[in-house]
Amino acid sequence: MSVVTQQVKDLATEAGFDLVGVAAATAPKTWDAFSRWLSLGYAGEMAYLERNPSRRADPAAILPGARSLLCVGALYHPGSSASTHEDRPTGRVSCYAQGDDYHDVLIPRLRSVLERIQARWPGTEGNVYVDTGPVLERDFAKEAGLGWFGKHTNLINKQVGSYFFLGEILLTLDLEPDTPAADHCGTCTRCMTACPTDAIVAPYELDSRKCISYLTIELRGAIPKTLREGVGDWVYGCDVCQDVCPWTIKHGRVTKDPALAPKPDRDRPALADLLRLDQAGFSERFRKSPIKRTKRRGLLRNAAVALGNVGTRSDVPVLSDALRDPEPLVRAHAAWALGRIGGDEATDVLREARSSEKEEDVRSEIDDALCAVGAEL
Repeated sequence: MSVVTQQVKDLATEAGFDLVGVAAATAPKTWDAFSRWLSLGYAGEMAYLERNPSRRADPAAILPGARSLLCVGALYHPGSSASTHEDRPTGRVSCYAQGDDYHDVLIPRLRSVLERIQARWPGTEGNVYVDTGPVLERDFAKEAGLGWFGKHTNLINKQVGSYFFLGEILLTLDLEPDTPAADHCGTCTRCMTACPTDAIVAPYELDSRKCISYLTIELRGAIPKTLREGVGDWVYGCDVCQDVCPWTIKHGRVTKDPALAPKPDRDRPALADLLRLDQAGFSERFRKSPIKRTKRRGLLRNAAVALGNVGTRSDVPVLSDALRDPEPLVRAHAAWALGRIGGDEATDVLREARSSEKEEDVRSEIDDALCAVGAEL
C-alpha cells in the first residue's frame, strides 16, 4: 500500500469510522445489473434512483478528474432493546433509525476528513456522499473491500456483520485500490426464508415493492393488503434478513459511537402513543430522527397496520379515534386494523364511520373491514 493511501485511510479512522477502504473511480461493475433491476420495476416509487443515469454510471461525470473513492463504514447496531411499555402493544423500529439521523452525524465527519486531505495535498478536489448523491455506494464499498453482497443484498463484512452505514469521498487524489471482498454466503438462504413478505425474489435480488423497509418508509400511499399481515409489528424499516444472517449472529458488533447510540423510546414505541400524535407532537418527537422521513401520515399508517397485527380489542378506542384522523391514509389503515381485531365494538365503530366517510378509498377499506368481521353492509 502506498504511503499516501495509508495516510488517507488513517485520517478516516481517526475521524471515527470503523471500516475504511479505497476503490478506483471507474464505472460501477454492477451497472448492467442495476439497470436491469430498475427495468424490472423493483425500485417501486423510488424514482430518484432512475435520475441522472450518466452521473451514476461514471464518477468522472460527477467530479471531473476523479481518481478514487475513499469508502467508509460506521457501525450502528444498538445492542439489546431497553424500552418497556408494560402490556401495551409496541412497534419495532429498524436499528439504524433508533438514534439521531445518521446523515447529520456522518456527513460532517466526512467533510472534516476531506478538509484534512485537502490541507495535506493541496489542489485535491472531492465530494462527500452518504446515500444522497448519484453514487452506487454499496457497489464501490464492495470494490473497496468493505464487504460482499449478501443474498439479502446488504453488504456483509466478515469481522462485523452487516449493521453499518456507508459513506464515501470522491477524490481527484490517486489512491491505491483495495481488493474486493470474496463472497462468503455459500449455500445459506436463511435471509430469503425468513423474509416475511418474500421480498428476496432470488439470491442477491430484492423486489423493493415487497420489502417491509420500503413499505414503511418509501411508499407514500396505501400498503397493499396482501402484504399488511407480513409487515407484522414493524413501524419503520425492518431488520429480519440481517438478524438471521450467521455472520451477524456470530460476528455482529454493537456500535460504541455515542452519536449513533439509540435514543429513549425509539426501539419499541407504544403503538397507541404513535396513533395519538398530532403534527406538532410528531415533529417534536422525531425532529432529529430518520423517522421524520416517513412523515406523520406514513408513521400512523404503519402504526395502524401493526396494531391490526398485534393489537387486541382493548385497542379499539385508539383505532376509533384514528378513524377520525384528518389524513385519509390513516383512516383507511385504521379501518383495516379494526377489521382484523373484530368484535362488536369494532363493528359499531366501523358502521358509524361508514355513515360519514366521504373519501371513496376509505369507504372501500371500511366496507372490506365490515366484511372481515362478518357484518352486513
